[in-house]
Amino acid sequence: MNSLQAPGAVVMIRPHHFCSNPETKGDNAFQISLGDPETIKRQALQEFDSAVETLREAGVRVHVFDDTSTKTPDSVFPNNWFSTHAGGHIAVYPMYAANRRLERRWDVIEELKRLYRVQDVIDYSGLEQDDLALEGTGAMVLDHMGRIAYTVKSNRADPVLLERFCTHFNYEPMAFEARDAQGRDVYHSNVLMGLGTDFALICLSMIPDRIRRHEIANRLAETGREVIDLTADQIANFAGNAFELKGKTRLLALSSRAVDALRPEQINIIERSAQLLPLSIPTLETAGGSVRCMLAGVHLSPRERTTS
Repeated sequence: MNSLQAPGAVVMIRPHHFCSNPETKGDNAFQISLGDPETIKRQALQEFDSAVETLREAGVRVHVFDDTSTKTPDSVFPNNWFSTHAGGHIAVYPMYAANRRLERRWDVIEELKRLYRVQDVIDYSGLEQDDLALEGTGAMVLDHMGRIAYTVKSNRADPVLLERFCTHFNYEPMAFEARDAQGRDVYHSNVLMGLGTDFALICLSMIPDRIRRHEIANRLAETGREVIDLTADQIANFAGNAFELKGKTRLLALSSRAVDALRPEQINIIERSAQLLPLSIPTLETAGGSVRCMLAGVHLSPRERTTS
């Protein structure tokens, strides 16, 4: 049941001042503005803590860090500013929105060094000064087995930086355009697709170039995955924003809303190799991200086991 694709540990950031980020609303069509800020903050914390409890009960190791800043409304989505990789590597990324750059926390990196074997940290964040962005595993959906970085073209994924990352970390870049049902560019790759060990969730119809669409479907199939072709409506309900994890068994973490959007035959394909783990996060999803965005996977070798 072990898999390069499915980490057994994640980093999560508890957001004490959660709200929809005005600096990212322009190109994130998934964002929704709600009512009373204090009610939203309280509900967000409740949803977060419940999600942590559910993940831990399922056997996933969860490292929680509190964010008390009032200037980082999207801090609950740490997968955008860093990623970890087998062999002891960490990447730190440049962010598109100015207030998202404040989410980077070196205490998180130092704690990972303490708990896991880290060989090096490659920091791309200085390239923000050149207005370049590559927002981690939001911008890139990484196939750790086939060594492919599936990347939707957007202002969140600079092509030069993508090439540089792929050279450093030994991935093949596969960049492509994707648009929603209203013709708007998709801002992050991980709302469009998610990769498990044996299956791939993706909305192929949102890739307008027919030739590129077939190339991507074929590459997914070549790596041994069954392609679950999602609809645009399922993507709008975050069915693509899912993350395969290793707990007591292999799991697919996704939101309750996403599970409700899946058809029975799609669920059957997933459950051949992974147990569905729904997390109820309706308030957190108003910020334009879902479960995958909340989880920064830890693909590192642990030092001696400690609680965290």
